[in-house]
Amino acid sequence: MKSNVSHSHPSYQFVHNKDASGTSDILILGAGLAGLFLALCLKPRPCTIVSLGTLGKASSSAWAQGGIAAALLSDDSPEIHAKDTVSSGGDLVDSAVARLVTEQGPQRLRDLIELGVPFDRSSDGTLSLSLEAAHSYPRVARVTGDRAGAAIMDALVLATQSAEHITVIEDAKGVALLQDEQGNIGGAVIETFDGLFGQAARETVLCLGGSGGLYKVTTNPADSRGDGIAMAFSTGALIADPEFVQFHPTAIDIGIDPAPLATEVLRGEGAVLVDHQGREFMQNYHSAKELASRSIVAQAVHTEIVEKRGALLDCRKAIGEKFPEKFPTVFASCMNAGIDPREAPIPVAPAAHYHMGGIVTDTWGKTSLNGLSACGECASTGIHGANRLASNSLLEAVVFSHRIASRLLESQLKDPLRSKGTVYRKSPNPELGTLRQKMSADCAVVRDANGLKNLLEFIEIQSEAYGDSLATITARLIAQSALDRKESRGAHYRSDFPNQLSPNRTFTSRNHQTKQNTSGNLR
Repeated sequence: MKSNVSHSHPSYQFVHNKDASGTSDILILGAGLAGLFLALCLKPRPCTIVSLGTLGKASSSAWAQGGIAAALLSDDSPEIHAKDTVSSGGDLVDSAVARLVTEQGPQRLRDLIELGVPFDRSSDGTLSLSLEAAHSYPRVARVTGDRAGAAIMDALVLATQSAEHITVIEDAKGVALLQDEQGNIGGAVIETFDGLFGQAARETVLCLGGSGGLYKVTTNPADSRGDGIAMAFSTGALIADPEFVQFHPTAIDIGIDPAPLATEVLRGEGAVLVDHQGREFMQNYHSAKELASRSIVAQAVHTEIVEKRGALLDCRKAIGEKFPEKFPTVFASCMNAGIDPREAPIPVAPAAHYHMGGIVTDTWGKTSLNGLSACGECASTGIHGANRLASNSLLEAVVFSHRIASRLLESQLKDPLRSKGTVYRKSPNPELGTLRQKMSADCAVVRDANGLKNLLEFIEIQSEAYGDSLATITARLIAQSALDRKESRGAHYRSDFPNQLSPNRTFTSRNHQTKQNTSGNLR
């Protein structure tokens, strides 16, 4: 692995028409699971990864606690896994994509094992699989209970560092896509501490994560603000269902930003949600109780908090004294906040966790723009619908990374474009802080027209005063689509429109907005 690291501070505000000065065969923006696995699968084709910080330290992939889902038990199957995925997704999952991902998932899990990921094993040496909400069978492979994301990233970073075909640019981020007059994408403008430079490429792949950093309460890194979605939208790419933001129901409510997570596996092991009086409440909301889909549990926890009864996760009976060794990450977060989960319930609250909508791709990761692919949380492949099935995110990332790599390895890509791009000004800190507050207040677990209109008005005022930023572009997409969807479905709950309509997906681009029934197919 070759490295290029920069270390000083820029003084720019706007840059227009920045000519590309560097070149790359394949440029990967984002160094989480999707980006690193893609780069490794591209061997021997040269590629460049742009990492926001030190490799492996700046992505939400490393924070994933639950694990990666794959049907491995003898009585389980990819067909059942796909059925669970479709059932969880609020009638908006592309069933063909769900079947494709669940069928290829077991082999991609084996790929991770070959890369050295030390998944938990039973005494007989087989993988130890956990049950999570809305899964029919235990199928979630974990590492030390709640360290799957960190362990996977450790293994991928180690492999990347020894891979000669990969160049890594650390402490850098993509801020705009390079595009020619015909609309083809040919690289990106990269921001480092030293300033900006253009990186031309034959193929550009966005692996830039989600949008949780747009919310005041989130489990994501603060820099995860939907930049990939905004960059793609700004160049005319098709975006699908940006209103569907999943809120994890059990973020640890101790006033830390980002909020630590109490993994869903705890509920799979028998932990229960209780109010301040110690009364279990999930039976009042769904027959599956704590193992109902995430949207249902998040709405239940939200309601208990709003109605002043409170919400806590009681792990004392289910986990008890085994907490330190079985769930060391959660245990450390609790103890650092003065909470011993062996002796007291954990205060929890919903937090922005995963963006189901994003940049539309086909089953090979291609977007609607030539020269641009997308993978991971910023992409909309059709597998998550309105409500992601737990632990399908890491699965989707590795399956689609592998598929993109397979396509590019077989492709004769065009020469890099000598294209030009525009860099959007970064959001001023006061505006971003207020935006996060307003997104959490008006576009979170429960939404209504008045709040969404107020949020959109605030975004327009800020854009007029400061110019558009990547953050405001994505926030506007989420809020406007949430206002337009006059129904409740999956993670999108409108208190003024609590019922469901026909199951339509929303597609939008810079130039138009359409709706299409799930019986149609854009792929």
